[in-house]
Amino acid sequence: MDKSMKKSDITILLNRLDEKYGRDIPCYLDHNEAWQLLVATILSAQCTDARVNLVTPDLFRRYPDVKAMAEADQEELEQLIRSTGFYRNKAANIIACCKKLVSDYDGEVPSDIDALTSLPGVGRKTANVIRGNIFHEPSVVVDTHVGRLSRRLGLSRNEDPEKVEYDLMKKLPKDHWISCNTQLIALGRTICSSRNPKCAECFLNDICESGKKTLHKMKKDPAQ
Repeated sequence: MDKSMKKSDITILLNRLDEKYGRDIPCYLDHNEAWQLLVATILSAQCTDARVNLVTPDLFRRYPDVKAMAEADQEELEQLIRSTGFYRNKAANIIACCKKLVSDYDGEVPSDIDALTSLPGVGRKTANVIRGNIFHEPSVVVDTHVGRLSRRLGLSRNEDPEKVEYDLMKKLPKDHWISCNTQLIALGRTICSSRNPKCAECFLNDICESGKKTLHKMKKDPAQ
């Protein structure tokens, strides 16, 4: 039996997300310039946005532009970003990425997804963060929250983030791609957590495949 979310329910989903969170949720990673968001997004891999936002103020004071970051001493950079985890790989990728920005793009962050993903340490998720937040190009960002909620809601059955991205691009109207990213992240952080999601409290539980199953079990066994 196909458990995909129906088109009518997708319309309800988007309307309720808009009502709950609005369409203009700011980017969760603090930045003033495109290259700063690029660096912050690389740092956010396997790390919370809150932790990254604690690290980047000192980081960007120490390296105030792309050229300075490209010329950074890797060991020094590692110490500044150590608390974000995987700091050796991240430091190497950030330096290499900034070097390529300087050599190939005059220090500017490109908008083209192929150009972005050619940069060291930049995959489709990071590229789409840049495209959506900096260039306002319709893009779908699949982080752990978006991937998890997409499967629970019935928007995708895939585990691979790129496949989830394409599923969402097919099912969601293009004008909702950017806003839906941040709305689902907000929902995933507050209600639809990885463990012990609050299905009974969720405003989507009547159209969510996972939520409907959970509520059905709760009705059968109120002790759960």
